[in-house]
Amino acid sequence: MPETLSGRERIKNYLADHDISRAQLATMYGMNKQDVSDYLAGRKTTPAANKFIITLIKDFGIKYERN
Repeated sequence: MPETLSGRERIKNYLADHDISRAQLATMYGMNKQDVSDYLAGRKTTPAANKFIITLIKDFGIKYERN
């Protein structure tokens, strides 16, 4: 599974720039707020967490360049 550290950071910046809270994000995706927080913080790095990160990048059109 790909490393999602850069993606998580880009998502957190996007959320801050667009004034979207983790609670709002959890509501939008029908998830638990704690799971969203754990996924974005990297405390959970399961395949489901990685899939969620990739989904957010695609859904919000966040630019993602490989280093």
